[in-house]
Amino acid sequence: MKLLEYIDRIRIIHKLIRESRTGTPENLARRLSISTSRLYVVLDELKLMGAPIEYSRQLQTYYYTQAFDVNIRADFTVLKPQELMAINAGFYFQHHCPLLFL
Repeated sequence: MKLLEYIDRIRIIHKLIRESRTGTPENLARRLSISTSRLYVVLDELKLMGAPIEYSRQLQTYYYTQAFDVNIRADFTVLKPQELMAINAGFYFQHHCPLLFL
């Protein structure tokens, strides 16, 4: 799954859970354009990260049992050749500039 698409889904799920208006698992999965089994996987991942998520059969919605917030941040930076070499231990240069290592 694409990273930005996944992040967007997490944000939508969090907003709906926070507002206690997710609907049934089937309705939420349909709203997110994913399968119900995939929804359960995402919810389990959130729970593993500490999200106190429960489901109310009476209200037919997911909700947080205590205050919880989701903060997702992705930074994108163009790296200089020296930074690439430090991160990849020269792997980039070995494959793209073979004469450099003669």
